[in-house]
Amino acid sequence: MDKESFFNDVYEVAKLIPEGRVTSYGAIAAYLGVKRSARVVGWAMNGAVSQHEVPAHRVVNRVGLLTGKNHFQSPNRMKELLEAEGVKVEKDQVVNFKKHFWDPMVELGL
Repeated sequence: MDKESFFNDVYEVAKLIPEGRVTSYGAIAAYLGVKRSARVVGWAMNGAVSQHEVPAHRVVNRVGLLTGKNHFQSPNRMKELLEAEGVKVEKDQVVNFKKHFWDPMVELGL
């Protein structure tokens, strides 16, 4: 699979994350069958920040940290977008991460 195709697959999964929910780079990688490629998913999401149809703000690291926040227009933008959807963020981490976590393997099945 080439980089562009993989990034497009990542974006298609991200578009399915419901408002008010978050997932992790690793969960997307696992769903796409490349479990050890969470960093590559992160790179894809960094490039998606400017694409309004891809909700890049809903993808965080495995413990709910907003590790991609510096790729947004301002460092607070990711938090602002999540909080507008009802996801509370404190110290750059999703509060009650397990409650908000959306697992594509469970939700979309395989």
